[in-house]
Amino acid sequence: MLDIFHYEFMQRAFTVGAIIGLISPLLGLFVVLKRYSMLADTLAHISLLGVASGIIMGVNPTLSTVATVLSLAWLIEYLRSYYNFYSDSLLSLFLSGSLALSIILISLSDNFNTSILSYLFGSILSVKSSDIVVIAISGLFIAVVMLFFIYDYIYLTLDEDVAQVSGVKVKFLNFLFLTLVSLLIAFSIHIVGSLLIGALIVIPVVSALQFKQGFFKTLFIATIFSTVSIFLGLTLSFFFSIPSGASIVVNAIVIFLISLWSNRK
Repeated sequence: MLDIFHYEFMQRAFTVGAIIGLISPLLGLFVVLKRYSMLADTLAHISLLGVASGIIMGVNPTLSTVATVLSLAWLIEYLRSYYNFYSDSLLSLFLSGSLALSIILISLSDNFNTSILSYLFGSILSVKSSDIVVIAISGLFIAVVMLFFIYDYIYLTLDEDVAQVSGVKVKFLNFLFLTLVSLLIAFSIHIVGSLLIGALIVIPVVSALQFKQGFFKTLFIATIFSTVSIFLGLTLSFFFSIPSGASIVVNAIVIFLISLWSNRK
């Protein structure tokens, strides 16, 4: 069993997985509590558009993904804040539109090969040494920013209008939060895949909420669930040659079902 750690690509995959497992619940908890779960799926589908654009233009797909996700995430928040669009309708619009454009780009290009599947469903083979450095720096940045503004985000999540009246910079924090979620998704698609990263952000948090604990205890439980899902998913992906993203998400769903059953009992 421990032979799995003798392979460098698995060492890289577990390192990146550990970072994602620690950071995802920190953002996912606010995504779920703000009833903004569709945000993760929307940005995940937008990331696919970024990958497709990067491959067609011949640039690094990671860079094109970051640029695409960030720019459209800011556009979503701008339209929501200044034009009073309903959040669910706006997210549905961008989700459908980005997916449609991605399909068109894929169908029109001859440059796509089986590597696109690694961006769709995740692949432990696609993680490079450079990815570890980038994700580690991004993960540290996300953690520092979230912990610095943690109480502002808690206040904002409870009641956005009251928080704004109380002097909390609501618009700035919303733009910042979307930026952090965008970075997490853009740098996580190697492991989880663009079609499944949204589930990883949401499901461990929903599982932890079943225990009905306080905020920080729930965050701790969600972090454990997220990390276990990733590590077990990567292990199963290695031994059974299945996409890592699908394996991770299935494990997260199993943990959710166990959490649901244990708390009902």
